[in-house]
Amino acid sequence: MKKVIKLALGFLLVSVLATTNFANGLSLNSVGTRALGMGGAFVARSNDATAIYWNPAGLAGQKSSVNLFFTGVMPLGSYSWAPGQIDTKTESNLYPTGGLMGVFNANKLSFALGVYVPAGLGAQWPGADLGAFSGGQAFDWESRIGVIAISPSVAYQINEKFSVGLSANIYYAMFDLSKPNMADLNQDGIPETPVQYKEESTGLGYGVTLGLKYDVTKQLVVAATFRTATSVGMDGTADITVPGMGNILNTEFTRDVTWPMWIGAGLAYKVNKCLTVALDAQYSNWSALDKFVADYEKIPDGEFKLDWKDAVQIRLGGEYLLTPKAALRLGYYYDPAPAPDETLNILFPSSTNHVVTAGFGYSFGKYSIDAAAEYLLGGDRNITSFPANVTPDKWENMPGIHHLDVFSFSLGLNLEL
Repeated sequence: MKKVIKLALGFLLVSVLATTNFANGLSLNSVGTRALGMGGAFVARSNDATAIYWNPAGLAGQKSSVNLFFTGVMPLGSYSWAPGQIDTKTESNLYPTGGLMGVFNANKLSFALGVYVPAGLGAQWPGADLGAFSGGQAFDWESRIGVIAISPSVAYQINEKFSVGLSANIYYAMFDLSKPNMADLNQDGIPETPVQYKEESTGLGYGVTLGLKYDVTKQLVVAATFRTATSVGMDGTADITVPGMGNILNTEFTRDVTWPMWIGAGLAYKVNKCLTVALDAQYSNWSALDKFVADYEKIPDGEFKLDWKDAVQIRLGGEYLLTPKAALRLGYYYDPAPAPDETLNILFPSSTNHVVTAGFGYSFGKYSIDAAAEYLLGGDRNITSFPANVTPDKWENMPGIHHLDVFSFSLGLNLEL
């Protein structure tokens, strides 16, 4: 049965997610076009089927509907290191993601189901520009972490003011990694015998999301969401290739990857009949991602250290009704970097970001269409040297100037049933 579930979710993952390249940790801001337009300040505002992700309590009292959305992500990363004569940029690609969600209202009880991508991280770099780290040779440098979730949900309106909701999350994850092997470095941090390392793995994990929503007044709503940490057991294969010799090793391995606990708290205030503003604080327990450890079948265990730190995002969003059918949305959020200098590298980019968003929605009859865009302004990370307490054979970070901006856009369609 587990293999059947993996195959089905794998097909969905390929269909929905060609690859991922997102900034700052794993949680995405692109789950739903309306939410993206409001800067992800959607814990208390959740007013469509994407409440499955943001706050399942928001499903209570909604009209039955189906929500379909598509999001495109374009990373604009750069990395430079003067001693190695490196000045390069990420590949200019468009990375698609999206989701399909539906909610059915049965008076005070609501049921919902969503298939969507809640998490992703990765980067792809031109190996020819990074020869200083691989003996002058062009190796593949790429990481891809993608997750697809299937979430059946239920919500109950206890009374006119208070609602609760629960989503059961089935996660299918993929983790691909390509990089030069850093096992044999000289005192300058340069591989003496570089080899190409590649791995592919997939896994299943399970978790729940609990949501609460309370209407303090007709104008003010307060809400909270708790998503459990989820350990995903990954199974895959790894290959080591030597230039001129071909593949010299193929081995199976296992790895446990933790998607961290997430807590969101927010309020939404209806200033007048046209304007609603929302404010969220969202906490991610990134310290659960201390390291990736691979248990290989044929070679000693391998470790990729992250040592990330917990972080809180502050999100602010607003929606203004231009007419009863047309809505304008704006948003901003502050996104602190979880990765410390000691482990920052180009395969798992991380920066402190200021993000601005905008969106527009128009309804006609039972249909509504939405569009949104986001620009993430990443701050420079200037890593001056290897950590003082780390020898070259335990190399974990990459000195130099790291920078990442991201442009995203989203299109959505909502149908009331």
